[in-house]
Amino acid sequence: MNPHLEKLHPYPFEKLRELFAGVTPNPELAPISLGIGEPKHPTPPFIEKALMHAVAGLSNYPSTVGGEPLRAAIAGWLERRYGVPAIDPATMVLPVNGSREALFAIAHCVIDASDASRPDALVMCPNPFYQIYEGAAYLAGATPYFVNSDPARNFACDYSAVPIEVWERVQLLYVCSPGNPTGAVLDLDDWRELFALADRHDFVIAADECYSEIYTTSMPPLGALEAAHQLGRSGGSGSDNRPYANLVVFSSLSKRSNVPGMRSGFVAGDPQVLKKFLLYRTYSGGAMSPTVQAASIAAWGDETHVHDNRTLYREKFNLITPILREVMDVELPDAGFYLWADVRKTGLSDTDFARRLYAEYNVTVLPGSYLARDAHGTNPGRNRIRMALVAGVDEGLEAANRIVQFCQSLRAES
Repeated sequence: MNPHLEKLHPYPFEKLRELFAGVTPNPELAPISLGIGEPKHPTPPFIEKALMHAVAGLSNYPSTVGGEPLRAAIAGWLERRYGVPAIDPATMVLPVNGSREALFAIAHCVIDASDASRPDALVMCPNPFYQIYEGAAYLAGATPYFVNSDPARNFACDYSAVPIEVWERVQLLYVCSPGNPTGAVLDLDDWRELFALADRHDFVIAADECYSEIYTTSMPPLGALEAAHQLGRSGGSGSDNRPYANLVVFSSLSKRSNVPGMRSGFVAGDPQVLKKFLLYRTYSGGAMSPTVQAASIAAWGDETHVHDNRTLYREKFNLITPILREVMDVELPDAGFYLWADVRKTGLSDTDFARRLYAEYNVTVLPGSYLARDAHGTNPGRNRIRMALVAGVDEGLEAANRIVQFCQSLRAES
């Protein structure tokens, strides 16, 4: 068996099941889960209709590169959303079966663990992070290097603090903006710094942007391609003057359009990287069903349902955050659908908080330490919990009120 499999950590939800083992939640209260980031808003009917009307496509093998209409729809969306110049659908867009599998696979395409000139390959990740990044690093024969999020920087990572000898070993940098679980969004100066580092040390940036369309601010989050364009990199940069050099962006319909079961996303950016990634995927079998492609074209072409979805999340954030702020340190995120709350004032650790809340009030939250690793003397998720505001408004408010009651009961105990 592949020895790198032994390096993989249990997934956060496996740890949560172990934490809850032997616990019988309060039977007088209906269960409410804020633990998993799975959209619960209804799938727009027009997407369901497009999927059902395309079942005739099941009689054909799909191509790995995807149909031209889908690639054109994705390119068009990128141009409209980010104001970037024409994206070539033939060389700069690749449909994938959800961003998760592509984020994992890109490491196997990019990492050269046998490169004697760059031994001990590193994959850099934010901390806390989406655990796929870590697993991809290990199974590609590299080692993850974690850069801690900083509450003083609105949970952004301080890449300037990374030693030069570390950058010299980095072959792949995962960036998540808006961040999971923190909601942090990189600004133009952050991107300027990362692009300069990628050029200097010749590594690929994998920008995970699956939360880009859910935000509480008046302006949408800055995207990686958008930042590259504003910094003059869309027309050509790097040693061979190619557009969006060293940058590939990953996005998905799961959160944007409430279709996580459809497994539809894309990768876009540096045509040189995408050419190699297509070759890799031709062998790994990552072709998207023609039926899903048809529904995806419909979804990428409509913004009304995205606006309505975002409005519903904003309503929940605006109602729920002030309630929770009475008993814990929590603020509105810039984007995403998570609240990243500090529970230290309750006197409980993040794991004890989650276990007791589940037992006494039948509400599930995810301990923050399960989403991070001990790095540089600390675990930046410790004493925090992640709450996914994916339930309906009424259920979300009920969960918030139960959490307040729980925290008030803790005060009474002390």
